[in-house]
Amino acid sequence: MSEFRVASRYAKALLDLAIEQSQLERVKQDMEQFIAVLKGHAELQAVLNNPIIKHDKKINILNALFGQQFDPNVLSFFKIMINKGRAEVLYGTAQEFIREYNAYKKIISAKVISAATLSDENRKAIIKLINEVTGHDVVLESSVDPELIGGFIVTIGDKQIDASLAGRLNKLERSFLSAS
Repeated sequence: MSEFRVASRYAKALLDLAIEQSQLERVKQDMEQFIAVLKGHAELQAVLNNPIIKHDKKINILNALFGQQFDPNVLSFFKIMINKGRAEVLYGTAQEFIREYNAYKKIISAKVISAATLSDENRKAIIKLINEVTGHDVVLESSVDPELIGGFIVTIGDKQIDASLAGRLNKLERSFLSAS
């Protein structure tokens, strides 16, 4: 079974458990913190992925790092995964949990790249428009790319809307080249 499918199944099981025990928000916070720590410490990820390191050692490391802060169910969940030889998918499972959580709560992530920093008014307008189209709450990540010249590019999942001046110029150029 692929690593993604394994992570997805574990994430769904954890989501169901968190909902059942009314700990969904707490577990989500723990998963976000876990992801942040692993992103910032490649050595920890390497230890978890290393099949030579014993399960007990991995569990002790996670308990030392997160034992005081994390929900006991999350730590027990990590322990079960490690004991089943699935420590290498802990990171993927945490990411999949966040994706499952967002789907459950009807939250979508969108990215906007603009030629200049978005004003609060523009940001709110984009969020409102995406919300109206999708019916989901929107978490908007924005960045600036001066090469766009003007306008913006919005990405939601695998869909992209290019309303940039550079995009329009490229489209016009392709149009001229195909007409010749």
